[in-house]
This record gives sequence, C-alpha cells and structure tokens, in this order.
Amino acid sequence: MADCRAPVAVFDSGLGGISVLRELVRTLPMENYLYFGDSLHAPYGTKTPEEVTQLSLQAAQKLLAQGAKALVVACNTATSAAIRTLRKTYPALAIVGTEPAIKPAAERHPGGRILMLATAMTVQEEKFQRLKAQYDEQAQIIPIACSGLMEYVEQGILRGPEVEGYLLDKLEPYLKVPIDAVVLGCTHYPFLRGAIRRIVGRRPEIIDGSFGIAKQLHRRLEEQQLLNPGPNAGSVSFQNSLDEPEMLELMQALFSYEDETP
Repeated sequence: MADCRAPVAVFDSGLGGISVLRELVRTLPMENYLYFGDSLHAPYGTKTPEEVTQLSLQAAQKLLAQGAKALVVACNTATSAAIRTLRKTYPALAIVGTEPAIKPAAERHPGGRILMLATAMTVQEEKFQRLKAQYDEQAQIIPIACSGLMEYVEQGILRGPEVEGYLLDKLEPYLKVPIDAVVLGCTHYPFLRGAIRRIVGRRPEIIDGSFGIAKQLHRRLEEQQLLNPGPNAGSVSFQNSLDEPEMLELMQALFSYEDETP
C-alpha cells in the first residue's frame, strides 16, 4: 500500500496545470505535491490523440517512479485523449482527470448562453461531445477552439495588447448577444482570467474546473485511506521537460500569481 505521505503527482502539457495545483494546495494543504510540466512537447492540443496518449504515459511513468500515490491529469487535452489508457495501465492508482466545467455552468445558468473556450482537440474529442450533449437541453453551449492561446501562458504573457487582441478576435463575434458564462476549458486559461474579463465585460461568470478536481482528489484519496494527516503543511516541487532555470522560475511565478481582475 502507498504511503499516505507520498506526493500527489500533477502533470500537464506545460504550465497550465499550475492553476489546478493552486486549488489543490488550497483545498488539501497537508498533501505533498510533485508537478511535472511537459513544456518541451507543448502544445498537446495540436497533436494526434495517439501522440498525446504516449506522452501522457511517459509522464505518468516518470512521476510514479518517484513514488507518487495519486495522479492528477491537469490537462483537458490529455484527459480527453489518454485518461482511459492511463486507468487501464494503472488500475489500482487514484487517477483524477480534468474536464470543462460545463455542468456547473449549465446548472447555474439554466437557459443561458455559455461560451466554452478550449483547444481544438478538446472541442473535437468524443468525450467532450458526450459531455456537451448531456447539457444541451439546459443551456446553449458554444464551443470555441482557441488554438494558440495557451502559448501565451507558456511565454508568461498574461495581459497586454497582444493577448487581449487575440481574445477580442476570438470572442467579439459571440458578444453581440449577451452571454451568461464563460467556461475555461483548458487549465492554462485561468491565468488569462483578467484578460478575458476585460473582453467579455463584468456580467458573465467565468468558471473553471479546478475546485471540482480538488474535491474529486479528496474523495479518491479518502477512499484509499491515503489522505495525509499532517500536521504540517505539505511541500510543492516543480519539474519540467524543458529543464531550464528560466522555466522553473516561471513555474514558481505562476504558482504565486495574482491577477488584478476577478
């Protein structure tokens, strides 16, 4: 049986999963976390499902070799492409995936217009289409493929005319009719919450799935009696396939980042 003080592994195609990691630390502060960002191979959203699955298996193997007791796939694209294979490969492991927060958005805004921003692969994947179909009668869900958006986060560009110009081009056609919510369907996008808010205005609720992921991790660890009892707060360590000091500094900066716009 795994040691309850062993780390929870969190991985993403790059830096976006740090938005999930931040919520995990807030919700489960006693846990130790090991974060791996595969920036060398980012973005996953432009790769084939087979390529993403292979990269996800490599990341999982790397993290489990370091003694991880659970795995959080903090990437919508990797979840869509690889979660079934990961669970089949590691049937005893607590594995928590990521999916767009369509359910809470539809429940909070019945009959509303909801924009869902995601990578092209997430929008095209059968897993997302099934999820969307469950709530199509409750709300108008409009998926928008945002190829290239996550790269701004990978470069540390979280605000300013370049990223806001991109968002304006993508979102302006949908803003002629009022919208009720914006679902951030990629874990990179919460770091752009302020820039998105400046484009969509004050009215729409901006929703991401991080809290739901944290709740699910808590349930899975509790089921396996692997919750870390503390009493001290856990540690957080970062790794990246681009093993460069500048990358690790950016990861730390994103972990501590506070946007000025809610």
